Amino acid sequence: MPADSNIGTDGGRPERPRKIIHVDMDAFFASVEQRDDPALRGRPVAVGGSSQRGVVAAASYEARKYGVRSAMPSVTARRKCPELVFVKPRFDVYKAVSAQIRAIFAEYADLVEPLSLDEAYLDVTDNPHGIASATEIARRIRARIREETGLTASAGVSYNKFLAKLASDHRKPDGLFVIPPADGPAFVETLPVRRFHGVGPATAARMNGLGIETGLDLRQRTLEFLQRHFGKSGGYYYWIARGIDHRTVRSDRPRKSVGAENTFFEDLVTPDAVRAALGPIIDKVWRYCDRGGIRGRTVTLKVRYADFRQVTRRRTEPRFVTGQAEIERLSMALLEPLLPLEQGIRLLGVTLSSLEEEAGEPGPQLSLTL
Repeated sequence: MPADSNIGTDGGRPERPRKIIHVDMDAFFASVEQRDDPALRGRPVAVGGSSQRGVVAAASYEARKYGVRSAMPSVTARRKCPELVFVKPRFDVYKAVSAQIRAIFAEYADLVEPLSLDEAYLDVTDNPHGIASATEIARRIRARIREETGLTASAGVSYNKFLAKLASDHRKPDGLFVIPPADGPAFVETLPVRRFHGVGPATAARMNGLGIETGLDLRQRTLEFLQRHFGKSGGYYYWIARGIDHRTVRSDRPRKSVGAENTFFEDLVTPDAVRAALGPIIDKVWRYCDRGGIRGRTVTLKVRYADFRQVTRRRTEPRFVTGQAEIERLSMALLEPLLPLEQGIRLLGVTLSSLEEEAGEPGPQLSLTL
């Protein structure tokens, strides 16, 4: 279930209709590189490391045609696309371009919720220019982004966040798609559940095992059935299958977790080496938390082995973790069941998560002009 969801299990809360836009830059990192280097245009490009231990951070659409995807090992990407061009990431440039894009958002919406450098939700129900049509606002934003950055963006327009994100994915790249209130439930029922934001690969596989392949299949299951099989997330799945999502666009969206990780040039092959390597990672997490006055209850350990298999282990404490020594103790406790090592470790990560916010309650969606 998305961390900032406030969908509950009761459909009785009415609310004012909203006009939501989800803007998603097209292959952002790779597109910036192709913009700045004409020699890369039209070629399959991967942003990331090209070494044996490298990972693809982003792939151009030309590369995606070969099956190259982000988070894919570079050796696998090269195997899928021998003509792939690797480019080292320039995060300072991506952040600068992202700042340009956010400045454009701010001209058209008072409520902007960035999700990452390359995507955001905008609530334009009330907007600085008094434009009645959310679709027109999305057109203007996309035109301004192209004019000022030379890049393309896809946008989805709908009456809630869930559908707006589905809409922005529907016509990528360089697309604009609108899902009006009358079409929301029907649009959802035709899609495979793996396309739903908040349904990851593991959950989609569990749903498929229960005979839930599409939004329609999901809608035909009772709330009790979904809660029995998916716990608290069952309420979220129940309502989105009906096109209902009352999460608000929050410009002050709180940080839900603080994490750090490290990929090692040589695999860690002994328990002592792994324990020693965790120290600087934990230190980095705690320094950020201490500086910002951040406290959390859940510690998560991420381990990626030499064969790229990844496991995560987490533990939630009844009270806030209040010191670096406590994060270290919990991280080491999560590590111990993984020892002795089956094989070398190439990446370690530690995350401290905050308390989840209280869930709200959904209600019937009302009609509006998008």
